[in-house]
Amino acid sequence: MKTWQETYKNKIMSPRQAVQAVKNGDRIVVGHACGEPTVLVEALTERAPELANVEIVHMVAMGDAPYARPGMEDNFRHNALFVGKSTRKAVEEQRADYTPCFFSEIPRLFKNNILPVDVVLLQVTPPDADGYCSYGISADYTVAGAECAKTVIAQVNSRLPRTGGAKLSVRDIDILVPQDAELIELPPPVIGEVEKRIGEQIASLVPDGATLQLGIGAIPDAVLLFLGNKKELGIHSEMFSDGVVALAEAGVITNRQKTLNPGKFIATFLMGTRKLYDFVHNNPAVELHPADYTNDPFVIAQHDRMISINSALQVDLMGQVNAEMIGSRQFSGIGGQIDFIRGAGRSKQGISIIALPATAAGGKISRIACALDEGAAVSTSRNDVHYVVTEYGMADLRGKTLRQRAAALIAIAHPDFRAALTEQAKQKKLL
Repeated sequence: MKTWQETYKNKIMSPRQAVQAVKNGDRIVVGHACGEPTVLVEALTERAPELANVEIVHMVAMGDAPYARPGMEDNFRHNALFVGKSTRKAVEEQRADYTPCFFSEIPRLFKNNILPVDVVLLQVTPPDADGYCSYGISADYTVAGAECAKTVIAQVNSRLPRTGGAKLSVRDIDILVPQDAELIELPPPVIGEVEKRIGEQIASLVPDGATLQLGIGAIPDAVLLFLGNKKELGIHSEMFSDGVVALAEAGVITNRQKTLNPGKFIATFLMGTRKLYDFVHNNPAVELHPADYTNDPFVIAQHDRMISINSALQVDLMGQVNAEMIGSRQFSGIGGQIDFIRGAGRSKQGISIIALPATAAGGKISRIACALDEGAAVSTSRNDVHYVVTEYGMADLRGKTLRQRAAALIAIAHPDFRAALTEQAKQKKLL
């Protein structure tokens, strides 16, 4: 039997050679977010004139998504499992599609041949002494993509941090493309006074020994600013970013009191700057696992004091949450919001939090609305919602009647909109 080193050597190709494996009509799964194999994506896009009806499937693209540009639609059709900045216009103009799916269930789409995978393009670290590569910063659905694809093409990047958890044998990769490249980085968000007021309130709900799930953006990062006096916090989250590093280095996040995977940071992908990537590299306390583990509500619920923090675009007076659409326009996606809200809801002493600024459009629009915008989907049902937090306060909706909910939500709306919301609520018999 060949050594893994011999196997590795025999599978090496250039980026241009590697993407020759893609054929017309193929479905391609691309590694997620900052883990995107940019070199392979660029090489594939250069082949556009030679290809037709190639479907490209992934969640948020942090790269430029050149395959979604105008004029590419006969060559590539993007199927977005989450809509990001670089793919939003293509979806809006119907040059690309959006498929709703809970993050935890995306691996099942591939495993059960609901979306059979022809080719997976991913990024891995160089192999270890036993011939295993780390998935680096993207395990999520990428692991299932690699397990199910007919052809596995991997960009081997020595700049990718090696993380524990999911790994891939050189023997299970069909084509290897050793190509170092700078990783995509997510700059820290700007945290304003509104976000700080929201973050401070949320921090007051976090007990010592809690396990946290944090979404992406200024509000989750603002929460971290106010956790410095907490003790023995843990992380079980679909992702985490730079803000977690500071609390870990300060000894606030230790993971020691987690009731599942004690001592470990558990996530399914990572997004941040080099500071984050250096922190997780060869860190035995950090493990990345597929989304059908990290985001499984039954796994999440095994953590005592699980605190789930997510954002939204709009909440109506019954407590329904729109976290993904502006009117009928698909702005983002559901991601893991429901996975963690339901998991936290079943956790011993767990709570879930929806956080949002009270207004949008420079104060012209209330995000607390009598009804969700026409055409908008309900991302999180009123039956699932626990806390809703704005800069004006917190509304605890558990066990509340519709009248009580409406009153509590109006109380945390911007003062300029409270009278109109009260009148609208009366007309709809909510008050």
